[in-house]
Amino acid sequence: MQELRLFCWVALLGLAQACPEPCDCGEKYGFQIADCAYRDLEAVPPGFPANVTTLSLSANRLPGLPEGAFREVPLLQSLWLAHNEIRTVAAGALAPLGHLKSLDLSHNLISDFAWSDLHNLSALQLLKMDSNELSFIPRDAFRSLHALRSLQLNHNRLHTLVEGTFAPLTALSHLQINDNPFDCTCGIVWLKTWALSTAVSIPEQDNIACTSPHVLKGTPLSRLPPLPCSAPSVQLSYQPSQDGAELRPGFVLALHCDVDGQPAPQLHWHIQTPGGTVEIASPNVGTDGRALPGTLAASSRPRFQAFANGSLLIPDFGKLEEGTYSCLATNELGSAESSVDVALATPGEGGEDTLGRRFHGKAAEGKGCYTVDNEVQPSGPEDNVVIIYLSRAGSPEAAVAGEGAPGQRLPGLLLLGQSFLLLLFLTSL
Repeated sequence: MQELRLFCWVALLGLAQACPEPCDCGEKYGFQIADCAYRDLEAVPPGFPANVTTLSLSANRLPGLPEGAFREVPLLQSLWLAHNEIRTVAAGALAPLGHLKSLDLSHNLISDFAWSDLHNLSALQLLKMDSNELSFIPRDAFRSLHALRSLQLNHNRLHTLVEGTFAPLTALSHLQINDNPFDCTCGIVWLKTWALSTAVSIPEQDNIACTSPHVLKGTPLSRLPPLPCSAPSVQLSYQPSQDGAELRPGFVLALHCDVDGQPAPQLHWHIQTPGGTVEIASPNVGTDGRALPGTLAASSRPRFQAFANGSLLIPDFGKLEEGTYSCLATNELGSAESSVDVALATPGEGGEDTLGRRFHGKAAEGKGCYTVDNEVQPSGPEDNVVIIYLSRAGSPEAAVAGEGAPGQRLPGLLLLGQSFLLLLFLTSL
């Protein structure tokens, strides 16, 4: 009933409005058409009848589409904007057009497009965006286009496409992606596999070719040779100190994220502490521990020092640094993550004996942790808690722990027995 009222209101409003002066409006084959093509327009003219279902603005000089450009024509089913000078389609320009079935934006200069507007166009069946300057398409760009049958993206500047980009297009029967400068690295291998197995018609496959790397330039994607590709893997290990690092008074915690994958993954640290979340794109310091130019560091030596080799150093570990430390490795094929909970224990109340008994008990069972060159590693996924234990000030244990080379004094660390290993050990949750 509400939809009937909407149509009646739109029809009455349409009768009351005149067609914009540069355009021709009328009915043809049951469609309300507004023809504004070849009018040398530099903006979308106002004053359209609200019942217009087909609007042609092709072959004009439109430089862009602002928010609300088509708010007057909510019943639009076909919109033709080819052969303009459009560079930007702002968020909200197309979103109101929930009835749109055909959209032609081809032969423009579009590099900035509001992909989120497509999420509202669930009725869309034809989308032409060929011959533009598009260099990137978000993975979820087409998530709502379940009715789309034809998609044209040829003659753009696409270097890659994220795996799963076309997965939501369950009705797709025709796809053009030829003549894009594809970078034929591991991230594009999925497209070759998908294109060779899909029932979607993909013409000009010999023109879906590599532009880079140079050794593959001109190679059709369908004949791309096998590439040495692997998704990331990570292993997190812990050390009581790191050679070459400046040690400050207090405990120095070093974590190392050993990363593998092809292409080489990008490393990112996510740290959750009582004071909030810290995100670090590794590295943020040089080999000397000083902040790299351009990084957002509060001092020349940041609180968390992420090195290019995958190590994270906390030079002055305390209660404020307790929390969960996660290293995330990402490349074109996916991501992997490893985490550890770090806690600073305080002496007294029998804590030393309790933790010592738990550690030695797990050691007797062959569980808990093992060492390689003073490095402590978890023996399984359940052992993910690092305990840093401080002794009472002035105790014999503290004095033993404080011995070391000049400039590397580590005061206040408890040694259980005589093993240097137990500066840092693991226990299950």
